[in-house]
Order: sequence, then structure tokens, then C-alpha cells
Amino acid sequence: MSIKTQSTALSLAIATAAGLATSPSVFAADGALEEIVVTARKREESMQNVGLAVSALSKTEIERSFARDISDLASVSPNLIIDDTAQGPGGVAAIFIRGIGVADVEKNFDPAVGVVVDGIFIGANAGSLLRSIDLAGIEVLRGPQGTLFGRNTIGGLINITTTQPTGEPGAKLRLGFENYDTYYADGIFNFGIGEDFAAKISLAKRDQREGYYDNVTLNKDAGRNDYRSWGVNLLWEATDNLALEYTYKNEETDQDTPPLLNTAQPRHAFCSGFGYCSPSLDKPITGDRRKIAQTGYRPAGKLANRNNPFVVLNPDQVASVPMEATFDTDAHTFELRWDLNEKYRVDYLYGRWESEETILSNWDGTPELLYGTDRPADYEQDSHELRLTYDAGGRLTFVAGAYLWNSEYSIDLNSYIGFNPDFPGQFLDIYQYSSQETDSRALFFEADYKLTDALSITLGGRYTEDEKESRQYGIVNTISGEFSDHPDDEWDEFTPRVGVSYTLNDDVMLFATYSNGYRSGGFNGRVANLAEAREPYDPETVDNFELGIKSEWLDNRLRVNANVFYIEYDDKQEELQLPDDNDTGQKTVVTNAASATLQGVELDIQAFIGEGLSLRANLGYLDSEYDDFQYTDLAGGIVDLSGLEFRRAPDLTASLDATYEWDMAGGTAWVRGAYHYIGENFVNVTNAPELENDAQNLLDASVNYSINSFTFSLFGRNLTDEDGYIHGYDVAGLWSYAATRPPRTYGFEMIYNFGE
Repeated sequence: MSIKTQSTALSLAIATAAGLATSPSVFAADGALEEIVVTARKREESMQNVGLAVSALSKTEIERSFARDISDLASVSPNLIIDDTAQGPGGVAAIFIRGIGVADVEKNFDPAVGVVVDGIFIGANAGSLLRSIDLAGIEVLRGPQGTLFGRNTIGGLINITTTQPTGEPGAKLRLGFENYDTYYADGIFNFGIGEDFAAKISLAKRDQREGYYDNVTLNKDAGRNDYRSWGVNLLWEATDNLALEYTYKNEETDQDTPPLLNTAQPRHAFCSGFGYCSPSLDKPITGDRRKIAQTGYRPAGKLANRNNPFVVLNPDQVASVPMEATFDTDAHTFELRWDLNEKYRVDYLYGRWESEETILSNWDGTPELLYGTDRPADYEQDSHELRLTYDAGGRLTFVAGAYLWNSEYSIDLNSYIGFNPDFPGQFLDIYQYSSQETDSRALFFEADYKLTDALSITLGGRYTEDEKESRQYGIVNTISGEFSDHPDDEWDEFTPRVGVSYTLNDDVMLFATYSNGYRSGGFNGRVANLAEAREPYDPETVDNFELGIKSEWLDNRLRVNANVFYIEYDDKQEELQLPDDNDTGQKTVVTNAASATLQGVELDIQAFIGEGLSLRANLGYLDSEYDDFQYTDLAGGIVDLSGLEFRRAPDLTASLDATYEWDMAGGTAWVRGAYHYIGENFVNVTNAPELENDAQNLLDASVNYSINSFTFSLFGRNLTDEDGYIHGYDVAGLWSYAATRPPRTYGFEMIYNFGE
């Protein structure tokens, strides 16, 4: 599973949202665009021949982006938003394609946009922002991808591949320094043993010792982050037709708890009752989006223990100390690739991914501890996939396979409440243990048949069975007693895909597709009583209709791809924050919005202007609206949210990249500027006015010089210093909170390549 960028002797690399290749020269005399080969349909084929909405980045383009994680690559695709929700350690992804996504840290919320790394689906939002140094390529697949990629890809897919061992001695070393007292150093080392065995070792360290935020309560900065990783990749080509590959990666993060801003308005209890009020809709209570007011605290021991839940946090344990978090992962991947003959190929993939996290959080964002949590969590997943591919070079090609999945998480959650009116001046702690085990099984196929040399049809489908068992145990001190339950439920669905493509000539292809997407039901993970623990929420489904064109013009110097789409959404799952029934905190309850529609247009353009200048641009238009969205509040009243906009669904997204390259002093120099526009959008479900983002104009730039084996770069991100919200919640009439995107950063980087 890889993205490969193939070119002839006269090809060149084209600028994308990440820039150009780091080779001494990436331009050719004829200025033709390179062919981009993708695996959007689990076989290698030209992106221009795939009847899907796909955007892709190659290895060198990713390197030119100076990306900290995949959120820095969001401009590659129209109608794509990638943020860190700031709800947990390790990078908790909020990935939205065409307004479809999930933005919550809890593992009971399945992703709506899949992240697949080397063929392995990551089943949790935490850790899926992926800070890898050896990426070979990224594909963004828009629209449901359930046929071939399976569970929880109802909105689309981020398909990521890492580099394989080369078998030749070589190394790539990188050293960089940034503002906010940040440095990073990493390396990739390749070597071979004999003719058939290759190995790759990777090491990485990134240490940010000054935070992006100023804490006006503690009089110190906040946002420190220390990341370390190492990995090994082994490849054995046992025969000409059989290859086995194993990859292991370990990641460790020690960081400050992600800072949060209190954005409470007069309608909130924390404003009217405690006096913590934002001065305006667009400002937090500190008056500055880069300043927080959170206090820290240190619990008196390990409170997350079901055998000792009646330990109450005393006010003197609230302290001027930073809150901290950790996130550790271990990932194993094994792949077998076997060419049975010239027509048939068998692939088997096994993946295991484990994570452990700890985090202390003060969610209210005030100098008092009004609502805090101590939340250690464990997660693990195992997956197996067996595929058979047929391609005889004739009219018929197909992929068929079977898939097995098991995952389990557990969370020991202690919540500390300092605003309960029944206990003025005291802290109340609420203990809740929750876990969930998920089993999934699927059979899938997809076939392409050429009716004529110009006309092809695609038929595919996937039958999925999901089973979930939830375990809930909770005690609220002196209030509601304890509850415990083990509900389970099953769901199944068949998700088809039908496509037609017509090749007008060697340079122009038209396509039409229908695809159905499905995300399974589940159980709420933060509940207040037994009834809520038992009650599952329903699956959601989408019907996606799409028309598109893929074309190349001016002797392949201009590439224009465009598509229009229409999506019908049924039983859409949305998480709502409500006060719990005991007035002791808040709960997160998933409800199914009855129906919604989305429609839009997407445009992708790449061009070689000449004389070393290349451009790439994309444009996304999106119209999203809830047709029917109602839920029942605690008072039994009906709340009607019909007509609201989807969150993280701006009407307009756009990007424009320009790269100019020239020969200089025996080497190659280039400059790059990248502009990314994100239109107005809300970051919460209920469209709270204080959690609406104005349009954002993001600008990145770099100046680079490469000679022999060295590359030197000066770079900057978010040079316009946009402070839009990347996350926000309106907490059930109590308060609202938000987190902002990273500020302007700049730095210097040096790369040394030996044999790479």
C-alpha cells in the first residue's frame, strides 16, 4: 500500500500544498506534469484514471511542508479540515471532509473519517494526527470509502504510507530549531543484509519547552510538549513472488494538558453565578485568545479507583501548578504480499495498535477549579485483512477480501465539581469506570469491467457486522448511589458502490459514482445513570452521488480535476453536552439527527507556468444543513436545531501554492509561498455564537537551498498569526470553552542525506 510518484526522464515535480521535491532539480525541459500513482482502490493506478475524488501528496512534497503532524497538510484538499481538539494528549484529531467528522476524545465515538497507516485503520481519534518522519505519501479520498477500506469511513479517508527499507546503505538526518524554545532532531537509517533482507531504523525527538499560551493565573506559559519515537521496519523478499514486511513503532509524549479558554456568555451559569464573563463574543474571559486563566490542581492520590471512590478533593489541593499529560503508543504491522501468478495476488495484513494516556484537566478555564477531571485511559486494537486481487490486463479487474477487527478501551474517570449548589465551598468527586469491546467482521469486493475501450463500470460492496459490549460502573458521592451495567448490541449493513467512467481521449475522463456509507451505533461513554448506560444510539448512513472530470491540457502542463457531489444523511450521530440528572456535572449524549443534506463543488488545479515557476490551487464549496434535528432536554422540552449548519463546514475553502526554483552556485534554490483560506464556520454542534470562526487567511513560506547532500531552509507557518478556534464546546448552559490554532512559528532546518 503505497503512493508512488513515477516520472519519465522529461517529467517534473509539481508544487502542491506542501511544495516541491528536494532533489537538486525538479524541472524538465518540456514542463510536463508528473504522473501520480495512488492506491485509492487498493491497487496502483494513475490518479487521473481513478473515478473518485482524490488528492495526493508525495514524499518530497510532504518534506517541503515542514509539517509537525498531518494537520499542517490540510490545504492539500478542498473541503478538508484537520484540527487538534485539545481535549487530550498525543494529538486528538478532528478530521472533517465535506463537513463530516467527529471531534471528541472518547473512544466510544468511532471516527467518521478514517485514518489508515500502511493499510491499518486507526480506530481512535487520539494519536491519529500522526507525527511520523518517514512518510512516503498521503492520499485524501473524499466521500464514503466503506467498500474497500471498511469501518467508519463514512466521510472519507486519509490514506498514509511510510517508506519501505531500501536495502542499500543510507541515512537521512534532520535538525531544526523554532521559536517557543523548540528543537527537533530525527534520523532514518537504511541497510541491507544479503540480497533479500532490508532494514530501516527511525529515531525522532521534538521538544517544545515554551508554550503557546500565557497563563495569567499561574504567571507562566502553558503548552510544553516533549515527543520521542523510534521504530524498526524489516523487509524480507523471500522469493521473486513473495515478500514479508514487519514494522514496529513506539511513541512517547510528555506534555502540559492542552490549554483551554473560557468563553462564557451571559446565558451561562459561570458568567451569571460566578462572574466569569467574556468581554465580547469573539474574546475569552481573559480578553486575549493567547491567554488562559486556568488554575492547576493535584489530586490527593489515585482517586480513579472503584474500591476507594469516596475521596473528596479539598480546596487546599488546588494549586499553582501546571497540569500534565502523557500519551504512549506501540504499533505493530505485518504484511504478506504473494504474487500467485501474473493474474492473481494475495495480500494479508495484521495490525496491532495500543495506547496508554493520563491527563489532568481543568475544563472550566477559570482561576477556580469549578470542573476538573483525572482521566487515565487504555486502548488496544487488532485487525486482520485478507485480499485477493485479479488483473490479467484485460477487461476485468477485481479485489475481494475478508476483514476482522477487535478493539477495547477502558477509562477510569474522576470528575471534580466545585459549583454544586447543594455543597457550597466544597468539592464533589464523581467516579465512573467505562469500557467497551468492539468486534467487527466484513466481506468485501470491487470489480471494474471495460464495456468498451472508453467506457468502464465499477461495482462493489461490503457486508459488515458490528458488535459492541459496554461496561459502565459509576458512583456519585452521597448523591445518586452507584450503577453498573453491561449492555451489548449488534448492527449489520451492506454498503454498495456503483461507478461509471468514460474516457473522451487520452487526456480527459468523465466519471459518475454512487456510494453508500455506514457508521455503526454504540453506547454513550459519559453517562449519569443506568438507563443512559443501557440505551444505545443508532447507526448513521449516507448516500453520496458524484459527477466529475479529470483532465490534462497544454501537453500535460495543466491538470484540472473537478467534481460536484450531493449527500443525503440519515440518522446522523451528534454528541451533545448536557447537565447530568443530579446537577453534579455534565454528560455527553449521542443523539441521531433525523436527516441532513450536503452538496458542493470541488476543484483541483496544477500547472507549470515555466521558467521554474509552478502553481497548485484548489477550491471547495460546501452547503450543509440539518433538515430535521431535534432532541429532548432535561425538562422534557423539545429542542429544535433544524436548519443549523454543520460544524467545521465552511462554505468556502481554498488554497494557492507558488514555488519558484532556480540554479544557484552549483546547487538549487527555491522559494515557496502557500496560502490557505478557511471560510466562516462553527466549531460546535449547536452553532453557539461565541464559537463561530471568522474567515481565516493562513500563510506559510520558506526559502531553501540544496547543494550536494545538504539542504538548508528558513520557514514560517501561520505568518498571519491567525487565532481561529480549532475546538469548542457549549457545556449545557454552564459555560463554553475553546482552544485556538498554534500562533506564528518560524525556524531553521538542515537536512543531510547519505545514499537516500
